[in-house]
Formats: sequence, C-alpha cells, structure tokens
Amino acid sequence: MFNFMMKVYGCQMNVYDSDKLRTALKNRGWTECSDEARADAVIFTGCSVRDKAEQKVWSELGRYSSSWEKDRRPVVAVTGCIAQNIGKKMLSRYPWVRLVSGPRHIGLVPDGLEAALSAGGAGTKAGGKVMLLDDDPRAFVDIEIGETPYSRINRWRAFVTIAHGCDNFCAYCIVPYVRGRFLARPFDEIIKEAKMLADDGVVEITLLGQNVNSYPRFSALLREVAKITGIELVRFVTSLPQDFSDDIITAMEEEPRICPSVNLPIQAGSNEVLKRMNRKYTREEYFSLVEKIRARLPEVSITSDLIVGFPGESGEDFEQSIDAISRVRFDQVHTAAYSIREGTAAARFPDHLPREVRMERLNRVNAVQNKISFEINQSLVGKEYRILLDDHAPKGEGLIQGRTPTDKVVLLKGDESLLGSFAQVKIVKAENWSLSGEIMRNAQ
Repeated sequence: MFNFMMKVYGCQMNVYDSDKLRTALKNRGWTECSDEARADAVIFTGCSVRDKAEQKVWSELGRYSSSWEKDRRPVVAVTGCIAQNIGKKMLSRYPWVRLVSGPRHIGLVPDGLEAALSAGGAGTKAGGKVMLLDDDPRAFVDIEIGETPYSRINRWRAFVTIAHGCDNFCAYCIVPYVRGRFLARPFDEIIKEAKMLADDGVVEITLLGQNVNSYPRFSALLREVAKITGIELVRFVTSLPQDFSDDIITAMEEEPRICPSVNLPIQAGSNEVLKRMNRKYTREEYFSLVEKIRARLPEVSITSDLIVGFPGESGEDFEQSIDAISRVRFDQVHTAAYSIREGTAAARFPDHLPREVRMERLNRVNAVQNKISFEINQSLVGKEYRILLDDHAPKGEGLIQGRTPTDKVVLLKGDESLLGSFAQVKIVKAENWSLSGEIMRNAQ
C-alpha cells in the first residue's frame, strides 16, 4: 500500500476533515509518515476564507518541483475550501498536483487518491488527474466520509462538525460558495459519533459549524453531548449574534461541562458597514446580547472576529470599530484587513481602500486589543483552574499545554506522562495570547 503525509492549514473544520480522511486511509492499509521523502502522497487541506491562508498553500506547493522532476513523486492532493475555490488553477499550474477535492466531496478522496497513484485505476480522471469539485457549491450536496475520526492529531480532544455550509451570504464571505449552503447533520448521528469518540478516550469535544447556533435544537444538542459518559468538556464555535438564543445561555448555566466560552464575531462596529456586509444585527443589538451573556455567565470569555478596511469604510466607521472593542473588552479578537474574495458581493463594491490604509487600521486595532487582552489575562494571575493537559507546547522545550474552561492557552513545565490528565493549575504569568501556570496537584 501507500505512504501518505498530511498538512493542515486554517480552521478547525479542516482539522476535523483531515482526521476523518486520515482514519479512512489507515483503514485501507495506508501508512502515515512524517518523512516527506518517503511519502507517495502529500495531502494538503487548506482554507480559502482569507488571502493569507491561500498564499501559504501556494508557497508550499511550489517546493515539489525538483522532487517531481527527479522521481515523479510525491503525488500531491489539495482538499478543503481552497481546492473548491482555486483547485483548477492548481491542477493546471503544477503537474505534481494530481487531485483536488472540495470539502463536500471528501468522501470520494480515498478512491480518488488510489486512482491517481495506480496506473489504470478507476476514477474520474482528466489527463491522469482527479478533480472532485462542485459545479455549483450552493446546491445541497454532501459526500462525507463515513468514519469516526479515530486517527486524530490529538488523542484527548476532538472536533465534531454538526453542520456544513452557510445560508447568510455575508458580502465579504466566500464560505457559501466553497462549502455550500447550510446543511445540518442528523442529531442522532452527531451523538453516536461523540459517544464513539468518548469510548476512544476523548474527554473534550468541540462542536463545529460556520454558525452552530443555527442548528435546530442546538441547546438540546449541547446538553446531550455534555451527558455522555467520559466527556468532561464541551465547547462550540462559531456563533452568529442574531441566532444566540436564551436557551443556549440557559444550557451553559445549568450544565457545568459546557465551557463558559463564546466566539461571537462582530465583524464591524459601524451600523453602516454591518449593513453593507449583510450582517443581520446592529451594534446596539450586539452590545445588548453581550450584556445578557455576561450577566448570566459571570466567568464567560468572549472572543470575536473583526474586519477592518471593508470597501467604503470611512474614518468614522473605523473609529466605531475601535469604540466597540474598547466597550466590549473582548478576551481576544481575530482581526483581518479586508481582502477581496472573488465571487463575493463585496468584490464588486466600489470604494476599495488602499492597502496602506487597511494595514494602518489593522495595526491600530491590534494595538488596542492587545492591551485589553493583556489586562484581562493579567487579572487572572493567582487564580486556579482545573485544566486538561492535552499537548506539547508548539514552542519551548519541556513545556506542555492545556486550556482554561474559558479557552485560554496555559503553558506549563511537564512531560509526556502528564498528557491526558487533569491538573489543578495556578496562573503565574500572563501574556497577550497565553498564560503560564504551575501544577498544584492532580485533579479528577
């Protein structure tokens, strides 16, 4: 059989899709390897929501020229929304890219890879290449991999997608065009997968969707997942402000396993910009929702997403975004300077701002938010939390990491033997994006 290597870029949905694909390939007898020189196939799963994420994958793909000319390997596959968006360009530009698959055809990728690698293999081919893309991504189509992701990047934490796509068509967003229309997975299917993950040792599950709280009976789903034996922590992303209902807050109040952490994208602080973005709330409605959540969940952390430099954004519009960040005092904000996504409504708008204006505004908003994030994190020094120690820290030898219930990364000194266990951790140092802690004792 074949050796494969996976490279994942972008959102948590890409991690989930890659874990399912990894599991499916291993079940066929494939072997995952960490040495690229041994790989028969390298599989990229990439994001297309932002231009920066696309550029990372383009840069990586260009590296295979010499190995392809010398050995005609590895075969490269590109999956995810980046493939749906620009996969045809990748097939034509790079001869080593032999398969592209949009996110809704991931169930066909194992057969497609074997077709691309095996001379005369079955499959839909075009000049020896395999193309698994939607003619119209907005149609209701989905070919999933029927696998529970047992082969995961993380043994103790797992993602579970509860819905695909989005029906909101925000003016800047490419998701409905690459991931399709909103399509909810069956309730019982989600619970079955979560139980199988728990039986496999998972103790933390994050429910995923472009707009999870648009899922029918979402609060009931949260409660049901939290009841599963073995599951200690339940998280969810991402939430739409207009669909964040009182019953979700009540479920978070009443079920201690549901973590007090909410990602609530605001995207802009100006009502005029929100209207042009086709966001379905005003700044006043957003502020009111935040006040309600905090009144009922005093320990909650609230993170957000914000775009600066949207077409037509005036100086006053931008100042209202600064005001919104200062007023709400988010724990973290994932910021971005607006970038054109071809095919979206905003790509056709007039009054696109110069790059230097967009970047100046991005730098300013980041400075304001970094100060707020540090102040909030600094206020946590001295507090203790029960934390799942779930991974090695990406930087820093001898460090492991976990996350507080409010989803803040905590770095600690420790070794492999501690991973998978809970510990009572005291916060001893704060930075903008993470905390440092000391283990006080083991925790049940």
